[in-house]
Amino acid sequence: MTNPHDHPTALKDLQDSIYREKVLRARAMTSEERFIAGVELTNLVSLLNLAGAMNMIGTTDEQLGWAEAKRLRARLNHTRDHGMYVTNKQAS
Repeated sequence: MTNPHDHPTALKDLQDSIYREKVLRARAMTSEERFIAGVELTNLVSLLNLAGAMNMIGTTDEQLGWAEAKRLRARLNHTRDHGMYVTNKQAS
């Protein structure tokens, strides 16, 4: 197998192929399967948030980790709600 980093188009082709495979797999799922996959993804993201928060404050205590994750989420929400962070680029 060749290294996709040797050829930029090969890397792009690989990325496109992976994306296409994911789309086709999702289209083949039933509504129930998509819902379950969404719940699993949400759970994974929550655990990654917890792990990141715990790492940031240097603890193994999950309660402290959840408190830090909640604090960080509140900070992000505050930033968004006060227009200091936007997800869409504004026209000049």
